Amino acid sequence: MELGEGLLRWFVLWFVNFYDEQLGFIDYIIQSWEQIVDYTANHFLLVFIVMFFSLIFWISIGLLISRYDSLATGAFSVGNLLFCIPSISLFGIFITIPMLGLGRTSAALALILYAMMPMVRNVYRGIKSVDWGIIDAARGMGMTARQILFRVQIPIALPVIFAGIRITTVMITGMAAVATFIGERNLGRLIHHGIARESSDMIIAGAILVSFIALLLDYLLGKIERRIASPGLRYDHQDEIT
Repeated sequence: MELGEGLLRWFVLWFVNFYDEQLGFIDYIIQSWEQIVDYTANHFLLVFIVMFFSLIFWISIGLLISRYDSLATGAFSVGNLLFCIPSISLFGIFITIPMLGLGRTSAALALILYAMMPMVRNVYRGIKSVDWGIIDAARGMGMTARQILFRVQIPIALPVIFAGIRITTVMITGMAAVATFIGERNLGRLIHHGIARESSDMIIAGAILVSFIALLLDYLLGKIERRIASPGLRYDHQDEIT
């Protein structure tokens, strides 16, 4: 009986210490729930804005360079150059531009530029991966170039294109946290303030929440992809090297 009580006491003490040292961020999340909800909403909003405009701009560019190969090299060079610039440096450049300054506008513009490389490349590769025999058959049926693009090439390339969208969404979700350094009030602020205050609970809470959002968005986009893509064309985006 004494042995059992001793083991129970030891387990309780161990769990309390473990909770304080490793799981204290749960208490922080509970106590700061309203603030965290506000930061989470801002994080989602920034990602949504970036992805909305990225889909418009970069899918259009990807389709354009797939029609005119002479533009592809230049587009990829620009995309790779932008992607090589550290995020904090690009944020810093934008906040020095008049009419932009600190805040969401500078953060969104910088992240839209970062989205160029993976999205444009996947759109281009997806369109170019369509077998020429299929395109020739479509031409033989009297389809125009526009009809071939929208009725043949894009549907076949959709899994590869969607893989680029998923990769970009996850990437932007993580990079959005860095935007807290230029005034954006999102989950990155928990990590930033946690480092400044030497609070591991804030750092862990911010890191876990950002990671959870990235995984959640990837999961939801995967579900959407399975619904809109033909089963024979489904594509595992983890195999794509952007």
